[in-house]
Amino acid sequence: MNLLFQLDEKRIEKIGLKDQEIWYCVPYDLTKENRYVRDGYVIVTKTRLLVTEKDRILFETELSECREIYSETLMHNGALTVVKKDGSRIRAARFSMKHAVRYSYVGRGATMLAQGVFHKVESLENETVCPKCGFVLPGISACPRCNGKQESARKIREMCRPYVWKFLLIGALMLLSSGVRILIPRVQQQFIDGALVEKNGIMTDILRFAGTMLFLTVLTIFLTVFRSWYSTLLGARMSKDLRGKLFAKIQRLSLSYIQEQKPGELMNRIMADTVQIRQFMETVFANAVSEFVTVFAAAAMMAVISWKLMLLSLVFVPLVIWGSFAIRGTVMKGFRRARKRRDHLESQLQDVLSGMSVVKSYGKEKEESETFKHLAQEQTMVEMKNELYFAVRMPVFAFMLGLGAYLATYFGGLKVLGGGMTPGVLMQFISYTTMLYEPFRRITVIARQFTQTMTSMERIYDVLDAREEITNARNAKKMQIRGEVEFRDVTFGYRSYEPVLNHVNLSVKPGEMIGLVGASGSGKTTLINLLMRLYQVDDGALYIDGVNINDLDIENFHRQIGVVLQETFLFNDTILENIRYARPDATFQEVVEAAKTANAHDFICRAPAGYETYVGEKGYMLSGGERQRIAIARAVLNRPRLLILDEATSNLDTESEYLVQTALDRLRKNCTTFAIAHRLSTLKSADRLVVIDKHRIAEAGSHEELLAKKGIYYGLVTAQLEMSKTQ
Repeated sequence: MNLLFQLDEKRIEKIGLKDQEIWYCVPYDLTKENRYVRDGYVIVTKTRLLVTEKDRILFETELSECREIYSETLMHNGALTVVKKDGSRIRAARFSMKHAVRYSYVGRGATMLAQGVFHKVESLENETVCPKCGFVLPGISACPRCNGKQESARKIREMCRPYVWKFLLIGALMLLSSGVRILIPRVQQQFIDGALVEKNGIMTDILRFAGTMLFLTVLTIFLTVFRSWYSTLLGARMSKDLRGKLFAKIQRLSLSYIQEQKPGELMNRIMADTVQIRQFMETVFANAVSEFVTVFAAAAMMAVISWKLMLLSLVFVPLVIWGSFAIRGTVMKGFRRARKRRDHLESQLQDVLSGMSVVKSYGKEKEESETFKHLAQEQTMVEMKNELYFAVRMPVFAFMLGLGAYLATYFGGLKVLGGGMTPGVLMQFISYTTMLYEPFRRITVIARQFTQTMTSMERIYDVLDAREEITNARNAKKMQIRGEVEFRDVTFGYRSYEPVLNHVNLSVKPGEMIGLVGASGSGKTTLINLLMRLYQVDDGALYIDGVNINDLDIENFHRQIGVVLQETFLFNDTILENIRYARPDATFQEVVEAAKTANAHDFICRAPAGYETYVGEKGYMLSGGERQRIAIARAVLNRPRLLILDEATSNLDTESEYLVQTALDRLRKNCTTFAIAHRLSTLKSADRLVVIDKHRIAEAGSHEELLAKKGIYYGLVTAQLEMSKTQ
């Protein structure tokens, strides 16, 4: 989301900012009286905040005089509110709700500048409306109107670049096929005028004609089959490669990007949209160049025969071409809308299938069926509207083209009767007319498939062009970590204008166990997400063994982390492969040793197929304790130097908790451990407890030290003891 709109030099000079760096510049579109304004901007420099309209300054304040600047939600609109240090509040600018998120970022950035924190706030969120033309973006980050043909051409070039030689071969086959097609009417003309009209050596001519036509027909069939086969092969290859690129790109994108997308939408982009590319290669491109060459060659031959008849036969062609392109924008919108509907429908289906136990538990089968029917009906209506364009226009265009052929045949027939043209030449002309019209008859179908393909390419490249937030540095370090961790004034928010952790400082020695304590939403899980480098800190720095975590090789670092979460995820595979997921090269004996360490070996041996037993979807064939112990075995196999435990025993019965806890005690040896638990008794063995409250570290110390302080931790322990008495 753009937070720095560009202003022209004249305006910058008139409002007195020529020699000042502009940190944020965003538009506002409402006056205080709720009237729309077009040319208004809020500008933030390092020291000032200004509200301008055209080249006039309507409001100005020094940031040093401000305590806080934030986006305030009002009735159907919002305001950028400035809170001065004397307590006064000023609504500096008003805006419609489409700018609400943008102003939340700007408010946060301006507040940081007012507090002396010179760090630019960035927004990785996509625009919902194009800031240039106001076009509502159809689920993609780039505006198809503003990017236009140049962007489409770039995508096509990028997609086709690895297959240049294959395209050249298909092109050569197409040219050869077109040459054969153009030659056939000429052979027919010579036979009609020479053998049938003049009756010279009719038997010999018939045999020669039959042999020539047989050869040309067989050659045409061979070229068509080979060209179609090779185009299909190329389309399948391109589809496979694009699918691989998309999946690899999604793996590299940040967790926040993936969580903001609907699962059905991402799946459709990987599967359905890449299939559309293959279908385009099979059905359109395989014939495109051939028909293009055939059209021009046929037109040239028609012009040689009779340029007047050619112009007469083409009289309706410009109208057909104009009509096809006139509806392209509307059709494109329809296809984008249909794709979004299908994404929504498939996401809903996936949600219901994944949560079927909840649906059945609450008896919501009927309601979910009605919801699905409603979504399916919406998609059907959009698709029916799309198909209506083609169902109506295709016969109309075919009829208009037919009128041109009728005119050419009529006036050509008159020329034959008058002796100005032979029957063979007229037949040749009509054959070329058919060749010329065939692509134009198919233009509606071609336009439809091309539009679908461009829509798919927009969606594919929207993912491929997405910014990778977490990447390896140029000289990323691969090193064996010891487990020393340091948070230095770390600030982070999933949306940077809403910090979840604020100015966190924490130093952890190698081998130390840290228990993270605090109310839900205080930032405990966020802290370990940063430690695992699933997200990038907004401000401050995180160090591992004295090295900034951003300078470490991501893959090498993750190999040295063990993770056991409350909701253990197991793949629909065998127990062996689920444990081996951490280290695919591990031997069977190493897997068994890891399972023994995790107290999992005994129950695995009792399973029907031992380590080869399939666990089912998300491990549903195992109990909660068994799933947790397999997760611990997976972490043990990784030989971690950093261990992350997030509510690893919260949902287990007493016996399972004991087995899991003893396994965790073994796992914690020789590694630095961060553990989250609401059941505070499980953290007594921690070297230090860190209490997070109001997005900051409020208390830190041992269990006994924090109890003696009688602060937040003391209150939490007391509350849990009181609850246990009532149970």
